[in-house]
Amino acid sequence: MKSRLLAGIAAVVLAIIGALLVVSYASGADERAVKDLEPVDVLMVAQTVPAGTPVESLLPFLTAQKLPGTAVAKSALHSLDGVSGKVTAVELLPGEQLVAERLTAPESLQSSGSVQVPEGLQEISFQLDPQRVVGGRLVAGDHIGIFISLKNGGIEAKPDKETTQLTLHKVLVTAVQRAATANPSPQPTASGSGVPVEDTSLPTGSLLLTVAVNDVDATRIVYGTEFGSLWLSKEPLNAKDSGRPGIMTKPEVYK
Repeated sequence: MKSRLLAGIAAVVLAIIGALLVVSYASGADERAVKDLEPVDVLMVAQTVPAGTPVESLLPFLTAQKLPGTAVAKSALHSLDGVSGKVTAVELLPGEQLVAERLTAPESLQSSGSVQVPEGLQEISFQLDPQRVVGGRLVAGDHIGIFISLKNGGIEAKPDKETTQLTLHKVLVTAVQRAATANPSPQPTASGSGVPVEDTSLPTGSLLLTVAVNDVDATRIVYGTEFGSLWLSKEPLNAKDSGRPGIMTKPEVYK
């Protein structure tokens, strides 16, 4: 009789313990599910970003959004802290999360000698002397302004006037080629540190630049090369555009 009573009590106790464990597990699962659904701030691409864009120029192209934890990629970036100095390894498209794998060191991008051409654009090359190419310091992934100068005909009302205009803004450089030197000198380093320092030696020989542009701008570059002259500036994506000077003529220079 006592044994049956004890067995019954044990069964009740085990049932209670089992019920408590089930309730505890279910409660924990609910908490885990809620945690996974909690919104997380993540950086999203709002506008198309060309390959080779520096991190320091990315903010105008990004927006912060809250997404459920389960929808956020493990390598998604929540801020740009700790990634300064890097550039976009590929073109970024609107709607995608900014993940760490999309950023790389500039030298990694430049090691291939070129960058990916954005969809819808075409490449065109032209040759210039170093002083017209920011001292020869341009590399693939940079963005440039292209000035076109014409000896005459730039202004229909004054066809005899020389003109200069910053015609194209923020053009993506996809490749830079320069003549090889017979005896390339080693890259200078800071004394005793082995850390490279800026090379201030004068570049020699002309450079062949390839840029990605649309068909109209490609035609402008060809015309300027054939019938005028080109000069380049290094124009990052966050460079300000004052809207002036438009077409520059001799009287405008001193205004």
